[in-house]
Amino acid sequence: MEQMQVVAIKQVDQNGSRKFLVEVLMLNLLHHPNIVNLIGYCADGDHRLLVYNYMPLGSLKDYLHDPSPGKKQLDWDTRMKIAIEVAKGLEFLHDIAQPPVIHRNINCSNILLDEGYQAKLSGFSLAKLGPMGSKRHVHVKFEGTIGYSAPEYVMTSELSVKSDIYSFGVVLLEILTGRKAIENSTDGEEYNLVEWARHLIKDQKFSEMADPTLQGNYPAKGLQQALTVAGMCVQEQPTKRPAIADVITFFTHIASGKYGSKLNLNIS
Repeated sequence: MEQMQVVAIKQVDQNGSRKFLVEVLMLNLLHHPNIVNLIGYCADGDHRLLVYNYMPLGSLKDYLHDPSPGKKQLDWDTRMKIAIEVAKGLEFLHDIAQPPVIHRNINCSNILLDEGYQAKLSGFSLAKLGPMGSKRHVHVKFEGTIGYSAPEYVMTSELSVKSDIYSFGVVLLEILTGRKAIENSTDGEEYNLVEWARHLIKDQKFSEMADPTLQGNYPAKGLQQALTVAGMCVQEQPTKRPAIADVITFFTHIASGKYGSKLNLNIS
């Protein structure tokens, strides 16, 4: 008797034909352990469905910002594992895929968790082929998530792989601090995670930034270096942001407890 496969089905808005097509084309070309797997799709009239492998643990957002009662808190090691695996998915898009692919909508909702907290990038409806040759960016109309999108992309429509690095840096800050990218306070004020983090990183107030749900169960040096790398990823100037391969190297060292005295990231 054949074993039934559990799947996840996403219904695409009837006005989202272009996004539906982009997601189908991209996920048919992109295959990696840290990218969600598209099983199939259906288009019938105005109805469009995407069928994926089911991710039993939900999204990263479910754990950081919308935890259900009794849901397990993410410990330090699991957070490092998720950060590294998301980075490996991005490395595949930026450095291995030809031409490179810019995800354009990296956020906690688009990071899904499989068994064992294996992280997978999803939400490829805005993905764009990146620049080739000597070009550093492409020009496209802004579409993305405020709070995660790089400033040069929002303001000038210049999109590059470094735009994804910025978005990933915001996700890293969320993983480390437990705070949302954009949040309204009780007095109606809106605060931006990146602006908040920059000041504290500059003043080296790392312990004040740690997610309270970690309850102090993290290596102080590891937190310091992880926040420092996240801060580099959200630099205003795209040329000052590190390459994703360097981010993987440093987070791998941090996760293993090998804290070097200096962070030498290749900035270009």
